[in-house]
Amino acid sequence: MDYEDIAFLRRNHAAWRLLRADNAPLVLSFLGGVFIEENTRSLPATQLETRLEDALYSLNARLGEGTFPRAPRAYLDDWAAPEQGWLRKFYPPDSDEPHVDATPALENAYGWVTALRARSFVGTESRLHTVVELLRQIVYGAETDADTRLAELRRRRDDIDAQIAAVERGEVPVLDDAALRDRYQQFSGTARDLLKDFREVEDNFRSLDRQVRERIAGWTGAKGELLDEILGDRASITDSDQGRSFQAFYDFLLSRQRQDELSDLLDRVHEVDAIDEADTRMRVIHYDWLDAAERTQQTVRLLSEQLRRFLDDQVWLENRRVMDLLRSIEAHALAVRDQPRPAVTMTLPAASPTIRLPMERPLYTPTAGVTLDSSGVTAADDDVDTTALFEQVYVDPTRLAGNVRSILRGRDQVSLRDLVADRPVQQGLAEVVGYLALAEDDIGTVVDEEHPEQIEYVDAVGRSRIVTLPRVSYVRRARRTPDKVDTRRPPPPRAPPPCPRPSSA
Repeated sequence: MDYEDIAFLRRNHAAWRLLRADNAPLVLSFLGGVFIEENTRSLPATQLETRLEDALYSLNARLGEGTFPRAPRAYLDDWAAPEQGWLRKFYPPDSDEPHVDATPALENAYGWVTALRARSFVGTESRLHTVVELLRQIVYGAETDADTRLAELRRRRDDIDAQIAAVERGEVPVLDDAALRDRYQQFSGTARDLLKDFREVEDNFRSLDRQVRERIAGWTGAKGELLDEILGDRASITDSDQGRSFQAFYDFLLSRQRQDELSDLLDRVHEVDAIDEADTRMRVIHYDWLDAAERTQQTVRLLSEQLRRFLDDQVWLENRRVMDLLRSIEAHALAVRDQPRPAVTMTLPAASPTIRLPMERPLYTPTAGVTLDSSGVTAADDDVDTTALFEQVYVDPTRLAGNVRSILRGRDQVSLRDLVADRPVQQGLAEVVGYLALAEDDIGTVVDEEHPEQIEYVDAVGRSRIVTLPRVSYVRRARRTPDKVDTRRPPPPRAPPPCPRPSSA
């Protein structure tokens, strides 16, 4: 970076502006503790104001009355102002209370300040191994020669065979305490960097959505060209390097096998005696990852829905303009109705009008009548049982939710296909749709539309049926109290996904 670039960042970047602020220790300690250390993605403004009031009272009592004389709301409004850019204030859907979230600038400034602290131990060996392993993956991942790939695979196989033989002889190599602490330190730093990257990815999606809205507001061309550009931008999110990497990470994290492996590894790592300064938050860091990833996915869905409503508003305005033109034409027609005929004139855009004579039009053709013969109609039998016409199938959602909870007692996640296999369907397709419409506080629903699955059930008359649906999974979800955010739990509650339309075969 040259001098001009650094000078521009010093004047305009929000993170640099935060480091130069007079109240930088207050901002970084309070907001960093709430949003970064606790991995809080958003808070109601009133709750954050209450927590800031307690922090200010403690600081004024320790540092002297008047150290921070302003009201908590004044500080929060100042930090969320556009000229500061350290907080983002917004209204969630179906809520009239403003919420507050940290910006990537705050995360960057907090990460830079925390990196200044002196560390009793700085490991380098694990990072060197990581660099070498990444280089090996790049080189052999881009290699197209089959012989070279086979030679590398055989070399790795020989190394593994040699390690197996050494263990069978009783030679079990163990990492020393320094190597263990080195690798744990690198793991902790990388895990926290992932959470920071999620907030930056979410902010990038918002920036792209804002650019699309600005383009719509100032568009003067054809609507088809505008829609083509908008859809192209939306597709570029998924097809971009960032979009593909995020989707691959999300798919990897949603795997039941990977979740079990991560939980087991984290529990075993924190039982190692050599790691004496273990970060307790790392034990549930995979839940924080899942929470942040789901929040990013929810932001993309919300932005798409808002963009659709924005386009609907544009269509409504255009339709209103058309109606205004029609009313103007009607008013002019009424104004010239009583005037002499020569006063009514019309301009034709073409060189000559297209003439259609009245006799060139086809004549009216009457439709053929249908004769109904009702002589063979007989009266109905009075003994016919008509109760079946009034019977309705009622699917009890409480029973369905109980089935899901009973299975989730022994596991963290279950798919709809496994649920139906364990709890057979009793009321046909209506019961399958009832599972899709569940909306419980302690049950989360994850829909993967890219991987459909077939669910087999028996209908009311005993016939076997197969319905094809997107992959639906249910996960346990803990309830959160309004005055305390629990960062050691799975993702927060969210609205149930829209019920997909099943296609039965």
